[in-house]
Amino acid sequence: MKNTLHTRFIFLLLLLVPGWTFAHTGIGAASGWTDGLLHPFLGLDHLFAMIAVGLWARQLGGRARWLAPTTFVCVMAAGGWLGMAAVPLPFVEGGILASLLVLGVLIAAAIRLPIFASMALVGFFALFHGYAHGAEMPRTISGLSYAFGFMLSAAALHLAGIIIANSFDRAGLPHWLRLAGASIAAFGGAFLWVG
Repeated sequence: MKNTLHTRFIFLLLLLVPGWTFAHTGIGAASGWTDGLLHPFLGLDHLFAMIAVGLWARQLGGRARWLAPTTFVCVMAAGGWLGMAAVPLPFVEGGILASLLVLGVLIAAAIRLPIFASMALVGFFALFHGYAHGAEMPRTISGLSYAFGFMLSAAALHLAGIIIANSFDRAGLPHWLRLAGASIAAFGGAFLWVG
């Protein structure tokens, strides 16, 4: 009971701190690899989505355990290139928040889609995340080093999600994985509703 109340309090507190919510506000300067590396950690939307990909990949199991994160990183790189090239892409913010809602629901409900559908869905959401990263890259820095930084961070966050899901399994707490998915979905849904 105490952990549940503590978790709810932290979630509500995070909702009250909008500066932590979105990494892609366009505020601040980037300086290449380091800023690309830090970008996914600076907004809860990117952070939770990338961890969610790892959680869901672990839940899917089999080849999807590595295909989902790999697909995300590769398509995110393509999205980053589109953002750097200023190619118009509608509904970027909505796509990012929808990724939290959808991935969270998939994890919470333990839904396993066919491998092709799973990779297509992950790739679809990765496009929006990558675009946001690329669109905010200042034109005065190296796009290649910036992209490498955010790709490396994304891969690390996916791995963190896989490790977290493995830890829940080993501890005999599979319901915690579903609770994590529900929390991610609630976070994304709340901001979709507010926005």
